[in-house]
Amino acid sequence: MASYSVLTNNPLVRDTLKDKKEVIYKEISYEDVLREARDRVYRGYRLLSHPLSGSVKPNETPYKSIMIGNRKEEIDAQSVRIIESAIESCRKFVFKSDKYKPEVYKDFQLIDWTLLESAMASADA
Repeated sequence: MASYSVLTNNPLVRDTLKDKKEVIYKEISYEDVLREARDRVYRGYRLLSHPLSGSVKPNETPYKSIMIGNRKEEIDAQSVRIIESAIESCRKFVFKSDKYKPEVYKDFQLIDWTLLESAMASADA
């Protein structure tokens, strides 16, 4: 198994990876996923995928998946800068769940999964 975990609020990611990777699944908001990643970074875990990957803005999807290293190390300054900047950017946007039909959420999940799948392919190579 690769030396990373996937932090996510996306049920598709949870269900797809449940027997293959370490998945930390929480039913929380996009911004809360970023905060959870930040808390792990400050405990010494390194970001392995960018928290604002792709061209998908925080107000365009409710789902986020982030790869985080499994080894606890010294706090990585670059990971700190990236996650703090991502949280700051996220605060500028508000996801409006009432403007989407329920079936659209499957599409949001698939977009997040596709971005994560690409990052995992690079990490696992």
